[in-house]
Amino acid sequence: MKHYLKLLVVLLFTSCGNNEKNTATVAEVDTGTIAKHIERLASDEFLGRKPFTEGETKTVNYLKDEFKKLGLLPGNGDSYFQDVPMVEITGSPSEKMVISGSSANIELDYLKDFVATTNKAVPEVALENSELVFAGYGIVAPEYGWNDYEGIDWKGKTAVVLINDPGFKSGDSTLFKGNEMTYYGRWTYKYEEAARQGAAGLIIVHDTEPASYGWNVIESGWTGARLTIASDQPLLDVESWMSGESAQKMFDASTMKGQDFKELARNKDFKPVPLDLNVSVSIKNEIKKDVSKNVVALIPGTERKDEVIIYSAHWDHFGIGKAINGDSIYNGAVDNASGTAGLLAIAEAFKKSNPTKRSIAFIAVTGEEQGLLGSAYYAENPIFDPQKTVANINIDALESPGKMKDLTITGYGQSEMDEYAKAAAEEQGRYIIPDPDAEKGYFFRSDHFNFAKIGIPALYASGSYEGFDKSIKEIKAIKDDYLTNRYHQPSDEYDPEKTVLSGVQLDLQLFFNVGSKLANEDYFPKWYDGSEFKAARE
Repeated sequence: MKHYLKLLVVLLFTSCGNNEKNTATVAEVDTGTIAKHIERLASDEFLGRKPFTEGETKTVNYLKDEFKKLGLLPGNGDSYFQDVPMVEITGSPSEKMVISGSSANIELDYLKDFVATTNKAVPEVALENSELVFAGYGIVAPEYGWNDYEGIDWKGKTAVVLINDPGFKSGDSTLFKGNEMTYYGRWTYKYEEAARQGAAGLIIVHDTEPASYGWNVIESGWTGARLTIASDQPLLDVESWMSGESAQKMFDASTMKGQDFKELARNKDFKPVPLDLNVSVSIKNEIKKDVSKNVVALIPGTERKDEVIIYSAHWDHFGIGKAINGDSIYNGAVDNASGTAGLLAIAEAFKKSNPTKRSIAFIAVTGEEQGLLGSAYYAENPIFDPQKTVANINIDALESPGKMKDLTITGYGQSEMDEYAKAAAEEQGRYIIPDPDAEKGYFFRSDHFNFAKIGIPALYASGSYEGFDKSIKEIKAIKDDYLTNRYHQPSDEYDPEKTVLSGVQLDLQLFFNVGSKLANEDYFPKWYDGSEFKAARE
C-alpha cells in the first residue's frame, strides 16, 4: 500500500492539473547567476544591508533593477516596492543591571551579563526596583492546560522565564511536542505574552542548547538600533536576556536557592514564584521613524492571473555593528544573500521557460532579522488575495557543502506542500526528512511563518543533513562550524574560492520545479488536519 501511494504521488506531480507538456519544469536555474548575485549583495558595497541605511537604498534599488532587466513587472500596482513603515529605536541601556534584595546586591554588566531593549518609542524606559517573579517558561497554553502566569497581579513586576518549551530534553514526548519547539518556545512569543499579562519587564534566561545559539548571537542581535512596526498590541517597558551564569547567581540569592528551577518549571502545576528580589535597569532611546521597503516583482499568468505562487526571501541583515577581529560589516552572505540571489535566479529560469497559467510573484522582504517585520507587514497588508495565493516558497540561508541527498523540510506535516516537495526531490534522486533539529524552532524563525499565519501553505526546506559525497557526520560538523563561527557574525562572507554552490543550485532547482508545477495546474494545496493554520485558510 505504501509503495502504491508513493507511486500515486509521483504520478500526480508529473501529470495532475496539466496534460500539456510543460517545458518550464526542465529549465535550469543558473549557478553563475546565483554566484554573481551572492557576491554582489554580500560585498562591503552594500554595508550589511540594514534597513534605514544607505545599505538598504543600494539593496532595494539593485533588486528592482535586476527584476526589471529580467522583464518582470512591478508587483505592487505600478511599483516594485511596498512601503513598510517602521520605527527605529536606538537604545542605550545603563551599564549595570542591579538585582537587589534583603541579602543580595548583584551588579550585572551590559553585554557581558545582560542585554536590554525596548519596542516603546519613547525617550526613556526603566525598571526601578521592579519585583522579580520566576514564571517558568512564560507560557499560557489552554490546549495544554498550561498557565505560567496564573495567580499573580503582574502590574509593575518583571518576569523571569526560560527559553524554549517544557518538553525540551524532558524525555516526555507528550509534554507539549517533546523536543520539537512550539511557538510558545520562541523568544518573540515570551515577550508578547508577558506584555499581555501586564508585566513591566521580562528577562529570558539564556541557555545555548535550548536557544540553539550562543551568547555571542545575543550580543550582536540585541544591541544597537532595532526596528519595529507600529502595533496596537501591549508592549513591555524592557525586554531583556540574562546569561545563564548570571541567572544562577540570581536564583542562588533568591527564595529558590538550592532548587532545580528547570525541573520545577516543567511541572504542569507550576505557579509563579516571587524571588524576593528587585531589578533596576534603564534605557535611553533615540527614535527615528522611517519607511523601509519590500521589493515585489511579478510574472503574470496566462490564464488565471489572480492565482499566485509567492517566492519569498529576506534581503536584510545587520548592517555595520560591533567589530569582531577588526571587521564591523555584517555581510550576511549565507543569511540571506543566498536566498535573495535565489529569487533572481529562479525568476530568470521562469523567464527562460514557457509562460505559466498562474502568476508568479517574487517578494524580497525587509526586517526579517528584527523579527520578521517585512513579511508581518505584508501579511497584514497583502498585495495578492491570500485566498487566491496558492502557496509560499520561502528561501533563507542556503548553505550546503555540495549536492545533498536529503531535502529537510522545516514544519513537515503541516500541509500538502510536503507531497510536492517529496515528488520533486525524488525526481532529483533525493529523499525528504522532517527537520531533525525541530527543537530549535526554525519554523517560527523565517518569513514563511507570516504567510502561514494568514492561511497560505508554505514550503521552507533545504538540503542540510546528508550529502551525496559527504557523510551525515561531516555535514553536521560543517553546519556546527557555521552556527558557531559565522552565523550573525561579520565572518558570514562570500569567498568564491571556497564556496560550493552545487547544493544551493540543486535546492533552487527543486523550488523552481515545485513552483512550476503549481503554476500550471488548478489545484490548491491544503493544510493537513491538525495544523493550526488550517482554520485561516478555510
